[in-house]
Amino acid sequence: MTKTATEGVIFGERLRELRIARDLTQDELAGRCGSNRPFISNLERGVKVASLTMVLRLADGLGCRVYDLVRVFDEGELANRRSGKS
Repeated sequence: MTKTATEGVIFGERLRELRIARDLTQDELAGRCGSNRPFISNLERGVKVASLTMVLRLADGLGCRVYDLVRVFDEGELANRRSGKS
């Protein structure tokens, strides 16, 4: 798996965690951020990588800070994710 693909998968896992924690469907989140369900699904599976604009829209749609979406990429968080630790 390439580094980009790995980062997409990690971001997607975090996006899914936040969406589910807020009891939102992919359709509901898509509606809140001006997207569509297939794109949200692709993001969550790491097939697509979100642009900065989409990250901002996702944070708004989830009612969270951008940091909440991307904090998994802080050194300690990312290392824990890659090793399977929480």
